[in-house]
Amino acid sequence: MDRREALNCICALSAGACCGAVAQAEKIWRIAYLSSVSAEADKERFEEFRRSMRNLGYVEGHNLAVDARWELDDADRLAELARQLVRLQPDVIVTVATPATVAVKKATTRIPIVFSGVGDPVAFGLVTSLSLPGGNVTGVANIVSDLAGKRLELLKETVPGLTSVGVLFEPHTPVSVLQWEASEKAANRLALRVHPMRIDGASAYEAAFAEAASTGIAAVAASLSPTASSNAARIARLAVTHRLPSIYARSLFVEAGGLMSYGPSFATDGRASARLVQRILSGARPADLPVEQPNEFELIINTATARQLGLIISSSLLLRASRVIGS
Repeated sequence: MDRREALNCICALSAGACCGAVAQAEKIWRIAYLSSVSAEADKERFEEFRRSMRNLGYVEGHNLAVDARWELDDADRLAELARQLVRLQPDVIVTVATPATVAVKKATTRIPIVFSGVGDPVAFGLVTSLSLPGGNVTGVANIVSDLAGKRLELLKETVPGLTSVGVLFEPHTPVSVLQWEASEKAANRLALRVHPMRIDGASAYEAAFAEAASTGIAAVAASLSPTASSNAARIARLAVTHRLPSIYARSLFVEAGGLMSYGPSFATDGRASARLVQRILSGARPADLPVEQPNEFELIINTATARQLGLIISSSLLLRASRVIGS
């Protein structure tokens, strides 16, 4: 090989290496996002997920593409959206709430799935265990049923002489039923009577609150579900209309006029989902990534609503609050 041939080989090899580096740098990761909560109720979580992905170096329009879909009410439509997203062959599918996660799991056993907003992923058959999920699914459990007793404690501390609480829940929604059962157990310990406020759909809220108020219920603990989150303003308004102090699992209810909430934030879910996605994109398998459980909880109090209800929130409770609205 003469000198010119050698130089040509070196140039060719260098060009090939450069092309390879450019191709690698321009790799665009595809994330599919399917939520069975309305887009408005899911806004904080979704935006925090996108922000967290940017902070981790995944920038939409540069090296990341996100295809997002929302469907609250139509199970057949949700299943079709899951199949559509699977056909896009994304690198990871992020899901919100149990119905969306179940729909995607049925649609693929290969593409990694990262969920949030799922109450009991083991009971729902999404993972084998929290510590070792197995399969293609991992995520962030919302532990709302675990906190049901704490929310009743806070209501009892807030409402003087409280003895009876209505628990708003959906008997056809498994995660909502878990919260009702946990509330029943906690009520015995707290010397409270709990009254089931069963909801079969969004149109039933008005009747449920009217019936609860007529039976002498003094306060309401609302279980969390996709339907409840998507009707936060309606539920908060009805509680105030019927003069029923209310507690919720997420802050959006308090921001809509509810009295108080206790639980993890939607932003926490978004950040945790992004971290899990980043680990999968870096080569980790969902089967080996333990399901995360939030360990930071926020107490949000709406003092304007308290005044409407004629309640005086104690200074000790206000000092424990993560955020006070309406002061």
